[in-house]
Order: sequence, then structure tokens, then C-alpha cells
Amino acid sequence: MQAAHCQGSCMFIRRTSIKSRRTGEPYYTYRLVESVRIEDKVRQHTLLNLGRHFEVPREQWAALAQRIAQLVSGQLDALTPELDGQWEEHAQRYSALLVHAKARQQEPCPGKEDYQSVDVNSLELIRPRSVAVEHVSLAALRQLGLDTQLEQLGFNGPQRAAAIGTIIARMTAPGSELFTHRWLQTRSALGELIDYEYSKMHLMQLYRVSDQLFKHKAALERFLYVQERSLFEFDEVITLYDLTNTYFEGTGAGNANAALGKSKEKRSDCPLVTLALVLDASGFIKRSEVFAGNVSEAQTLAQMVGQLRGKDTGTAPTVVLDAGIATEENIAWLVEQQYRYVVVSRKRHREFNEQQAVLIKEQGALRIQAQRVVNPATGEVQLYCHSSAREKKDHGIQRLATERFETALKQLAEGLHKKGTVKRYDKVLERVGRLRQKYSRAAQYYEITVTEAPSSGKASAIEWQRTQSIEDTLPGVYCLRTNQDQWDEATLWRTYTLLTDLEAVFRCLKSELGLRPVFHHKTDRVSGHLFISVLAYHLVHTIRYQLKASGIDLSWEGLRRELDGQDRVTVEMNRADGKTLHIRKATRPEPRQQVIYDALGIPHRPGKTEKTII
Repeated sequence: MQAAHCQGSCMFIRRTSIKSRRTGEPYYTYRLVESVRIEDKVRQHTLLNLGRHFEVPREQWAALAQRIAQLVSGQLDALTPELDGQWEEHAQRYSALLVHAKARQQEPCPGKEDYQSVDVNSLELIRPRSVAVEHVSLAALRQLGLDTQLEQLGFNGPQRAAAIGTIIARMTAPGSELFTHRWLQTRSALGELIDYEYSKMHLMQLYRVSDQLFKHKAALERFLYVQERSLFEFDEVITLYDLTNTYFEGTGAGNANAALGKSKEKRSDCPLVTLALVLDASGFIKRSEVFAGNVSEAQTLAQMVGQLRGKDTGTAPTVVLDAGIATEENIAWLVEQQYRYVVVSRKRHREFNEQQAVLIKEQGALRIQAQRVVNPATGEVQLYCHSSAREKKDHGIQRLATERFETALKQLAEGLHKKGTVKRYDKVLERVGRLRQKYSRAAQYYEITVTEAPSSGKASAIEWQRTQSIEDTLPGVYCLRTNQDQWDEATLWRTYTLLTDLEAVFRCLKSELGLRPVFHHKTDRVSGHLFISVLAYHLVHTIRYQLKASGIDLSWEGLRRELDGQDRVTVEMNRADGKTLHIRKATRPEPRQQVIYDALGIPHRPGKTEKTII
């Protein structure tokens, strides 16, 4: 036991040996204790429980206690020479905890005016912690009842705090568990909003809670989707399904799902893992699943969509699929299971007759028309859509591909008459084949002839000519297939455009919610990492869905920028009687932040105001 040298009262750190009730083995706990002389007697009482994992060496205890006493009394700049610099952060944290503990002991008088005589020149602002994004995220979490659901699933208090911290950290400052642990302890005021001290939380608790959340994945997804349907009263009539993948940093050798495949981030050099999502038309996630990185999109449909038939009505929702999943086998399965579908056709054949088309949308230079064709044999509707914007894009892509293809052919042809270049007939044919493969979008419109010199076995000339115009392929036209024969052209087209919303979901997960890259290696730990991003998306979409109804249509990144800048801070001032006044509260929000708070119906000042006199 060592004590700080002080007058009137002394702080010191005490180590106590305790036997474990479970094993009987002894272990140590540490406390910050105050010794106070009252008349002729000395009384000691515990100020803070420092826990079992207190790491400050014994020779620094007295200096640490002295520094805590200085900080509590407002002596912020009077650094204690005996205290090593690496322990200053501990002193700052323990002094803040002590002030917070004393604030809870002092009865507040809400609504009562409080005038005090203070030294204005002694004013200090300390411990700024971000609070705005945390405030909005926590409100959404409680709105969905996720905190209560975690308790019902058996999460105890520290586990719930770890789960809430992990999910909201993924929304606010995505990073590894190590980064999240540091952010919760030193950057965020989330602990103040849920009345939990994250400085006491060990890093391993974040890893363990990831596993625990993933263990309850099915129950949590069912609960959240039911809550979202109830809160926002949307009908379950449309189901969107698609997949994306993300990559590993490392070999992923310990992960059963890690596999090389086609990366959507152009990282096919890394092992991949695939995330599949089923959403409804409002953008809320119904189900998620993790597959191997090389899984074929078409193979996953029955597993993911097979359980989605409405349990209350007995009807199945309409399923919307992109071309990658809309194989003939999958469409046949949907028909067999009596699902309605709207899919992007994989067929190369396209047709479009403007005279038989109806105008769906006209906005500025954008013009979209659709021609309805019914297959008499199957009754399937084929909707050929023409977009002026897509036609312009197709022309641009084709022009660039054509220029690159012709440039490559010209270089190959000129090389036939230069030293040190490919000239053998068979090798030239091989090069032409590679160019056709590389520039397949342009090469399909060309006829290429390679002439062989009979005596030398070398190519003497390469000639090419265009055989088809891009106009013959109907640029800007795409085809939708559906068995929804009761819907008109505009309804079918609007339903198809929901797929662009699904693409936006994947962008949000990857760019804004830390889905990529993956640093873990164990299969379940990787799946848990992805599931935390999915849980974070539930909260993000709950927030954005409500804000959009109020005319605030920002991305999650845009909302984070608008909310940035509101903190919780501590104001310290010396009173005339020599005591120190500590006030901790949130700063006043900017008008841009007030607009968001008002749209969500939440208070402008996150957290309580704490006043302490020491």
C-alpha cells in the first residue's frame, strides 16, 4: 500500500488478496482509497475499484494517486515529475471516473437556478468525446428493441454493452476489434449514454461477443425484420436477392469459406468470402448468409429464398433477380415453388419497336420506353426497355473498346515488318485470338484475316473490317422477364429498378460499415465480422428510412459528416471557496444536427448533465 502526500486527506492505492469462489485460488484486486482525518480519527473509504487487471507498477502508485488528486482538484497542468508519462492517460481516466462517481452521489436539483462564484480565468474544457452519431445510432437500436432482445437471448450487462459498442462502433468508426476497443475507451461518449465504463472492458470481450452475436444470428434477423415491418408498416410483397464478396488480408488458410474467385473489388489475387442478402422492397434485410468465395451465384437461390413464403398469408412474395442468378434452372424452380418473379434476361436476343412501346419516364434528357411481348407458349412476359442514358453509355463503352481493339491490331500488323516482333503465322493467329478474347465487346463486330506467306511460314498481312454496326445490336435496350402478367409496363420497370437499391446496400456495407477487408481467419469469426456489418446496416437503414420520409436523403457517410462536431465535454472551474466545480454535458448542436434530431424525434443534448463539486 502506498499513498500520495497531501494535507487533510490522502489518496492511495490498495491491493487486496481474494480467493476465487469457483476455484479457491487467490487473486488480487486494486482500489483507489481515500484516507480522511475527522477530528482525532482517521477514516478510509474506497473511491474507485480499479479491478483485477490494474497494470501500473507498484513504484508508480504514489505518483499516480497524487496525479489523480491534482486532476480532481483542477490542477490540470501541474504534472507530477515522479509519474512516468505512459501512466498519465490512466490518471486522466481514473480522475474522470472519480468525478463521475461523485456526481452520482450528489443529488441534482432539476429546474432550480444555481448561481456560484467562480474564477473565470480558471475555466478548463477537458475530455471531449464524440456523441452525435452514437446518439442517433443508439436511438435506432432502442427503437428496434435490440437491447431488450439481447437481454432475452441471455446477454448479461457487460455482454450487452460489448454488443452495443461493437455494432455502433461499426456504424461510427469501422475498424478491427483492437481499433474498436481503443475508440470506445478514448474517443467516444457511447459509454456515458448507456451508463457503462468501457475502460473496464477487456479486448477479448469484443471478440467473444462477436461469436455470441453470430450464434444467435437467425433469431436476431427474424426479430429485427419483424420489428421493422411493425414499425414502418410496409407490405412483404417484393423480395430482392443478390450476392457480393469481400477479400481477406492474408491467406485465409484457417477459413473453410476462403477461396479464390472473381472479386468485385478487383482483388482476385486474395482469398474471397461471399455474402448473400435477401431484402424486401423497402431495403430492409430479411436474411443473410455467408458462402465460399468461389460460389456460383445461381447455386444459392433455393437455399436463400426457399423459406420466404409468407407464413401469415400462405402466399409467396415476388422475387427480383439480376442476370447472374436468373438461370433457366432457377426460373423453373421459382415457377415450381409458385413464386412470381421479375428477372433480368440472360438471353442475347434483343428487340425493340418504338412504335409498339409505351413511355415510362421522361425527365430532362432521360427517356425510358418499354415494349411488352408475351410468349404465347408459356405466358411469360418479356419487357424490352430502352433507356436514352443507357444508349449513350453503351455508345461510349463501345467506342473506347473499338479504339483499343483496332490499335492493338494495328500494332500487331505493323510488327510483321519490324525486327524482333512476332511473325510466325501460328503465333500471329494465337495473338489475334488473345485480342479477340481481351476485347470481346468490340471483336464480335469484326472479321479478321491473317495471310500466310507460303514459302516462309510467316504471316505477311493482317486485315480487318467491321461487319456489324453497334446500332444493329440495339444499344440502350435490355430485357426483363416475368410471370407477373397483371402488372403494367411501368410497374414492372419500377420493380426492376429496386435492384439498384440493392447495389447501394452493398456499397454501404463495404464502404461505410467496414465489411472489407477481413482480417480474421477462423470461419465463424469471419462470419461474425460480416454479421456485425449486417446488424449495423439494420440500424443505418432504420435511420435513413425515417429521415428520407422527412426529405433528408443522405448517404450514411453524408449523415456522419453532418453529425460530426457535437461532443460531450467537462468544464472545470475553481470556486471562491477553494473547491472545484466540474460540469459534464453535451455541446449545443449545430442547426444541421438539430434538423436530423427533430426528424428522428430525439433530444438535442445526448446524455445527462453532471455537476460535481470537489
